[in-house]
Amino acid sequence: MTTEAGRAPFIVTALLPPDLAGWATRLRTEHFPPERNHLKAHVTLFHALPYFCADEVRTALAQEAAEMAPVEAELIGLMSLGGGTALKLSSPAMLDLRDRLAERFHGLLTGQDSHRPRLHVTIQNKVRAKEAKALQAELEPHITPRRFHFSGLGLHIYRGGPWEHVRDFPFRGRSAAFRS
Repeated sequence: MTTEAGRAPFIVTALLPPDLAGWATRLRTEHFPPERNHLKAHVTLFHALPYFCADEVRTALAQEAAEMAPVEAELIGLMSLGGGTALKLSSPAMLDLRDRLAERFHGLLTGQDSHRPRLHVTIQNKVRAKEAKALQAELEPHITPRRFHFSGLGLHIYRGGPWEHVRDFPFRGRSAAFRS
């Protein structure tokens, strides 16, 4: 019999490189309301895959990671969340991977997960719009576009506040330049 704790949904993230993750986490620690800041910086691909798909989720992530080389991406600036601020990211290849996973779990996705996300790292949320705009004005001169690679996929269980880390799936495939 499944307990209520066993019914918690899965969250899937794209793994940031350590330097970018550390910098974004420091920004998040400094600017996210502390009473709601239970997480390190992250890029959410799916917010709530159903608990009863546990084996299929793990299999799908393992298959994708085995075939994919680290995925090209770019930090392109800031993004307003209305009542928050995020680092805006671009990665057509990550969105394509996410689309494949969404197709695989079609019919099981929440309304939020049914739509293609705008890739971002939230560094401030659930504040007044005026406070968010002030932070964006403060940070804008210091945000420099940069290229990076996502290193894999992360799987977590949503527990209301902190997430329970299940496993990372590092990208192990070869890039097109190395395939024969």
